[in-house]
Amino acid sequence: MTTSGTTLVTGATGTTGRRVTAALIADGHRVRAAGRAATPVEGAQAVRFDWNGPATWDQALEGVDRAYLVPPVGSSDPAAVMVPFLRRARAAGLRRAVLLSSSAIPAGGPAVGRVHVELPRLFDEWAVLRPSWFMQNFTGSTPHARSIREDGAILTATGGGRVGFVDAEDIAAVAVRALTDEQAPNTDLILTGPQPLSYDDVATTITEVTGRPVVHRHLTFEQLRDRWAAEIPLEFATMLAGMDRAIAGGAEDRTSDAVERLTGRPPGTLRAFVERELPPHT
Repeated sequence: MTTSGTTLVTGATGTTGRRVTAALIADGHRVRAAGRAATPVEGAQAVRFDWNGPATWDQALEGVDRAYLVPPVGSSDPAAVMVPFLRRARAAGLRRAVLLSSSAIPAGGPAVGRVHVELPRLFDEWAVLRPSWFMQNFTGSTPHARSIREDGAILTATGGGRVGFVDAEDIAAVAVRALTDEQAPNTDLILTGPQPLSYDDVATTITEVTGRPVVHRHLTFEQLRDRWAAEIPLEFATMLAGMDRAIAGGAEDRTSDAVERLTGRPPGTLRAFVERELPPHT
């Protein structure tokens, strides 16, 4: 189906945003691609948008009736800017909102959990996507990707805990359905890959597929917190390290049928992702 209005995609050049944007355009939907630099996106209307710049909000919202919402990166309190934006969006005619959250953060929880709990209060049509850890965390310029390339190691405080790693392609496919299906999900959706894996399993898979020896180095909570704190604020570093500690306790050892239920196809495997995204080691 083609929506009658325009879909706003925040973070339109990011990991999920660019995939959501491309899929919506391919399906014939009108898209306003929002980002801090208004980067041109073929087939979309690019607009400058900054969560911390309310002067940019009205132009982003003009004529849109649904939105894909990626929280401000690195913020420990995204609700401080997102909730006022959503109130303005509702007044401007937005009727459906799809929020990217995390499987680790429930409604009313910390950070984006405070936005989650507000969504059904503000909109009759909504969804919250709560993906597990991204497979893309092992590629590009991410900390895990850097340590794999530089040291042949993945460093976590997860112990033997397992995670249902999910491909951003699958997250985007669910987002498109949540944005465009006749009936909005009106719920939160845990998104995972087909099986939970430990970081030891991840290291083994990368080694087998690429031929590059990769190991999982086990850190303590304090070691990981301090490692993060060298790059980001201590409060945020503590929260991230706490997520690893939760994984060690089994918090992410689960799978969900949401990807297949909404898209009609099973989620991709980590092995298929590594074969697609990581070059063989030479």
